[in-house]
Amino acid sequence: MDVLLVEDSPGDVRLTREAFRDVNEAVRVHVAPDGIAAMAFLKREGPHADAPRPNLILLDLNLPKMNGHDVLARVKGDEQLKSIPTVIMTTSDWETDILTSHRLLVNCYLQKPRQFDAFKALVQHINAFWLTNGQSSQMLNH
Repeated sequence: MDVLLVEDSPGDVRLTREAFRDVNEAVRVHVAPDGIAAMAFLKREGPHADAPRPNLILLDLNLPKMNGHDVLARVKGDEQLKSIPTVIMTTSDWETDILTSHRLLVNCYLQKPRQFDAFKALVQHINAFWLTNGQSSQMLNH
């Protein structure tokens, strides 16, 4: 299982990797530190020519170079990419961010918890719903 984590915070990258390592060792977390790098990974451009197609995209909203909403719009507007489940995982609880994300067809919007135990529990839920129970493969077939 491959997850593309689009996240610019080294601390959140480390927490996410640790949580997935504890929850499901079969998950490989690939990191894009900004929106442009995420699109290059997804389009298999440049150094990402051999990048796997992720089973899930975990996307922060507050990113340098291209924000999360722009990445989401490009993913959901691309015939080759739109079937990849995309989960916004951000600290933002602004109603405009939530509504914009849903308008852009996000699969799920989650607020990042501050404590590691709560963060790990969130990753467990993400793993169980999107990766372990076949939701990802079901979504890809639609």
